[in-house]
Amino acid sequence: MEFFNIKRDIPFMSYARVTTFISLVTFIAAVAALGLKGLNLGVDFTGGTVMEVSYSQQADVPKIRDTLSKIGMHDAAVQNFGTARDVMIRLPLKPDVSTAQLSEQVLKVLQGADNSVTLKRVEFVGPQVGKELYENGALALLVVSLGIMAYLAIRFEWRFSVAAIIANMHDVVIILGFFAFFQWEFSLTVLAGILAVLGYSVNESVVVFDRVRENFRKMRKASVSEVIDNAITRTMSRTIITHTMTELMVLSMLFFGGEALFYFALALTIGIVFGIYSSVLVASPIVMWLGVSREDFLKPEKKEGEGTEALP
Repeated sequence: MEFFNIKRDIPFMSYARVTTFISLVTFIAAVAALGLKGLNLGVDFTGGTVMEVSYSQQADVPKIRDTLSKIGMHDAAVQNFGTARDVMIRLPLKPDVSTAQLSEQVLKVLQGADNSVTLKRVEFVGPQVGKELYENGALALLVVSLGIMAYLAIRFEWRFSVAAIIANMHDVVIILGFFAFFQWEFSLTVLAGILAVLGYSVNESVVVFDRVRENFRKMRKASVSEVIDNAITRTMSRTIITHTMTELMVLSMLFFGGEALFYFALALTIGIVFGIYSSVLVASPIVMWLGVSREDFLKPEKKEGEGTEALP
């Protein structure tokens, strides 16, 4: 299906230096934000108190958040857990306040607003557990990145592998930079969103790279930049349709999914936008500058049969 029939190739590679410079500036700004401000780690990573309370009727989650905000607990994460009557509350560590004192204070405030609330359990998540989650999350990012590199190196060629992983790391660092600059809470759900962006971004790169490989075999007299421009232009209709539909779904989670899904959807929203940009205007120029050539894809054809003539 092709709703957007673009007849003439768009000269993306002629703007490669400009777009790469913009990407480099954005990347450096994201790294600076991470270095100067750091991530605002949530309870999952820093440790804190986790409470589960139950109501006799459907819990009003926004009202619970407002109630806790009135006593200074603005960082409390409130979400439904299991049923509409059960609520999980995650509270960050408070200096000089024990878990028992904190849970009693919260329960007292909630019972003042609704006397039907009952406490089901209280748990303390220590900083050591948070540190392990942080390290395991970083390890997950590393393993995913290495897997992507290996897959692309096997399917295409090492130049494509290097270009794709640079583009993917560009997306990840920019997402982290946004969260550091605005001090949005970084939790396990956000980490899951970043891992999803890695897979999503590499999918777009594979579509473009696959068309580049085909074009090298079909467009025998075209230059490398013309081959890449044609590949991007020919996949543009698919890119617009796919990413528009995906972004609409993610935006619906962002605006209507509630606080529990807000930062997860926000990470996906940023990742999808920059994933499109990096696949077209970061990965493709890197492939061109690394010296990919037609011979890289015609070698297998030259080895077939003794009477095969040299291709022009």
